[in-house]
Amino acid sequence: MIGLLILADKNLGAGLIAAAVHTLGSRPPQLAATELDYTETPEHMDAVLRDGIRQVDRGDGVLILADVYGATHTNVACHLLARGRIELITGVNLPMLLRVLNYRHLKMDDLIDKALSGGSGGIICAGNPEKIRGTR
Repeated sequence: MIGLLILADKNLGAGLIAAAVHTLGSRPPQLAATELDYTETPEHMDAVLRDGIRQVDRGDGVLILADVYGATHTNVACHLLARGRIELITGVNLPMLLRVLNYRHLKMDDLIDKALSGGSGGIICAGNPEKIRGTR
């Protein structure tokens, strides 16, 4: 099973995990969140990331779900990526997390596809259905 690490500022990851636990009824295994403070040094972030990866990896790889691309913490994470073993997706939201929790038995590339479709599919303008996922 692919391990999941949420990479986000302070309590955002913990909040996503709490919402997933509420939805699923129990805490899924091999799921953790960093408790990064954006004011920390890149070296500290690197150590926190490496520890988080070790915590959730049982040999099948780790998918890192991050809040925003291009910030220091995701730039640090990019240095740890290993194609097919440690991957990173940004823009994490609850639909994305729930989707990957239900498909972690898949291969990494297939799980990435599920994460991307779950994340974008969960973005809906309820008052204007034509604007679902950027369509007009």
